[in-house]
Amino acid sequence: MSEIAAVTFAALARLPAAWSPALSPDGRELAFVSDRDGAPRVWVKQLGSGSERVLDTGPALVQHVSWSVDGAWLAVLAAPGGSPRTGVWVVRPDGSDLHRVAAADGGATFLGPWTHRAGVLALACSATLHAPGYALLEDAASGARTALGEGGQPVVLDVSRDLRIALLRRGARGARTVWVVDIASGREAQLVPRGGLGSTDLGRLSPDGRFAYLRSNAGAEMYGLFEVVLDGQGMPLDTRLVIDRPDVELENVILTADGTHALLLWNFAGKSEAQLIELASGVLSDIELPCPVAHDGSFSADGKLLALTLEGPSGPRGIWTYDTTSSQWRQCAGTAPLDAERVVHPTLEALRSHDGTQITGWLYRAEPARAAPALLIHLHGGPEAQERPVWNPLFQALARHGISVFAPNIRGSSGFGRSFVTADDGRKRWDAIRDVVACAEYVLAHDLATPERLACGGRSYGGYLTLAMLVLHPELFAAGMDVCGMADLQTFYAHTEPFIAEAAYPKYGHPVHDAELLHMLSPIHRFDKLCVPLLVVHGANDSNVPVEESEQVVTRARGRGIDVSYLLFEGEGHELALPENRERFVSEAVEWLGRVLRV
Repeated sequence: MSEIAAVTFAALARLPAAWSPALSPDGRELAFVSDRDGAPRVWVKQLGSGSERVLDTGPALVQHVSWSVDGAWLAVLAAPGGSPRTGVWVVRPDGSDLHRVAAADGGATFLGPWTHRAGVLALACSATLHAPGYALLEDAASGARTALGEGGQPVVLDVSRDLRIALLRRGARGARTVWVVDIASGREAQLVPRGGLGSTDLGRLSPDGRFAYLRSNAGAEMYGLFEVVLDGQGMPLDTRLVIDRPDVELENVILTADGTHALLLWNFAGKSEAQLIELASGVLSDIELPCPVAHDGSFSADGKLLALTLEGPSGPRGIWTYDTTSSQWRQCAGTAPLDAERVVHPTLEALRSHDGTQITGWLYRAEPARAAPALLIHLHGGPEAQERPVWNPLFQALARHGISVFAPNIRGSSGFGRSFVTADDGRKRWDAIRDVVACAEYVLAHDLATPERLACGGRSYGGYLTLAMLVLHPELFAAGMDVCGMADLQTFYAHTEPFIAEAAYPKYGHPVHDAELLHMLSPIHRFDKLCVPLLVVHGANDSNVPVEESEQVVTRARGRGIDVSYLLFEGEGHELALPENRERFVSEAVEWLGRVLRV
């Protein structure tokens, strides 16, 4: 493939996206995040006239924005240099009075909800080497603070209108708990929807503080919605199941301001389904989404307008508004979906792993078919994330060039129930590795690739798994692409952020108690088996999976005479946030894979 063709395909990565919709209380304006001018920033749009303005919130890369209940402030979650050490800034909607609020010294600050007291915001600061994590309320104007609790990596989910009680989430990945806190006394109680193992990770309070609505899979396979009755001091009295669905996971719950209704977003085989529920009666109304996958959203104060981030394989994330009275959708930010003939639409494939477990994945089939087909098995991060039919410019560019992509959801992925997401914990990781072997056997058996034109790649945990495949099953793949993956689980723990390490123990194992297992599972100790070309990609500011992981891969591989290409992106963290860097990555990845697979 020519370099010119690679750049043309890679331009797909520069298509602007928009996300994190925050409606003003009166529903007249919309704040959101977009990278349309080269970096993710805060934009404010007047929904009536369509006029827009961008707010200067400093050089940090913006991730989320939220509008205060009184309409006087915007809160901005941003990552300096893309680092996981996020910070929170507040700014007036006209761009004035920008300043940073509570910051974790050497850690991350997490954005919580605005309270119903003018200008008071809920925040949480991560644990660091020197202090535990803690949650608080902060007045955006005066800086006055009220403690909410500490320990257990707290995140603030909600605060009652009278500032009497708060909901805090605590715990490691896959084992979250929700606690109700009496703000005045500091008294706490865990809200337990029902007995059994599981995770309770999302909570909202009714306006009068009498009910807490929780998303939980405790004692069940799939996440459902529960209602907890609270007493006059905010302590739990009784619990009932509001709704759940067999084989479908509840992903998100967005409450209206008056607490009478909630938008339920369900995950069915990777696609989103939306329902509006009247909480008192349980009456449901289906909402047909204009795109396959829904993310975050917000209601206007009167509940008549809903703004959602939507996405599909036809284009990047965009923001759509839904009029609950007329049932009409309208896209108001982001790139319009591309024509169907301009994109490759994936198909959902199913296969059986070594033990009969069903594995599904999305196949982006290259057209036209080749006599000697090539394919990349691409593994997502997490591992609790899920491959879904969303916009992926790398997949689109590869398929256009003649390299198909199979993106599976091996065990450990979310969206398929609690047993599946925990099926790779600790020593069970060997089964996840075998799942990738089953995927390779599947694509070869179905003539989607030939052995000399089959590559494996992935980012974060998917990068780790790629390295593991290349050294544990070197006969299967002709090339590998490691994007910010872990090479040595012990050095990963030594260099990552403390709050990330603590959350990872249940998934990977403990660096002290499970040291032998981590050594066996770390690809770096088997690099004598590495024998294929390797593309390594990392952000210089990544402290989630620190750049030392890629540097030792490059050093060890080159020491063995392996053909290694290394892309290091300055000013980026664990994800590539800048469109120009995404374009460069896609361009060079397509060119590299085309060369080593001889396509």
